[in-house]
Amino acid sequence: MRTAAPRAASPRRYLMCPPAHFKVTYSINPWMDPAKPVDLPLALTQWETLRDRYRALGHTVEELEPRPDLPDMVYAANGATVVEGRVLGARFAHPQRAAEAAVHAEWFRSHGYSVVREPEHINEGEGDFAVTDSWLLAGRGFRSSPLSHPEAQEFFGRPVIGLDLIDPRYYHLDTALCVLDAAADEIMYYPGAFSPGSRAVLERLFPDALVADAEDAAALGLNAVSDGRHVLLPQAAVGLFGPLRERGFEPIGMDLGELLKGGGSVKCCTQELR
Repeated sequence: MRTAAPRAASPRRYLMCPPAHFKVTYSINPWMDPAKPVDLPLALTQWETLRDRYRALGHTVEELEPRPDLPDMVYAANGATVVEGRVLGARFAHPQRAAEAAVHAEWFRSHGYSVVREPEHINEGEGDFAVTDSWLLAGRGFRSSPLSHPEAQEFFGRPVIGLDLIDPRYYHLDTALCVLDAAADEIMYYPGAFSPGSRAVLERLFPDALVADAEDAAALGLNAVSDGRHVLLPQAAVGLFGPLRERGFEPIGMDLGELLKGGGSVKCCTQELR
């Protein structure tokens, strides 16, 4: 394949939360092992490197104040989904994270967002909702309730495509699928994370998608963030760098190894404020 012309990046606004109180003392996904100690200073350094890289690329990063009783707040993507200034809050599946939803909702209200909905059904924000110009892709199977899909469709007024996750390692949609170019409905994903029917839907809607292999998926290579040109992704997902370059993207490898101990990487730490 010939390398495509470079893509155009667009300025983004992100919400992030520093891992000041990050630790793994419980296990609510297969990546979490309380027996593996967390190097907190290293986790903070890795997080700051990601934040600073966003800013160096011209993006705006807002910061959410961390709370000592909520160690998973660093995974800010789970706190809400924002489309055209409308905020659908989160309702977490596990009690350990439940209080995060109110912290996020209060941040939005105090920062001028007038349409903030407290959801009726369990959804974990951008963990299971991925936004393209045409659709809202919605994961289900481990965390978010299928009932959250019609709720999101009604609230945002855009078609929701339900996708069934079947591998517990990929418990959120953002661990198995990344939107590369929302305007062009362009994604990359790992087929093995999805049910046969959902794979068929993805193949039909995104015939030109970048398809990741098992090794890059296991490095959480799909837990990535794209601004339309730059794709920030785990540095261990080496098999994705070449295919991304061939499509005109500029992959940027990030080391978030300490935060991976909680089951998240680049995207989990990054909520987009559309």
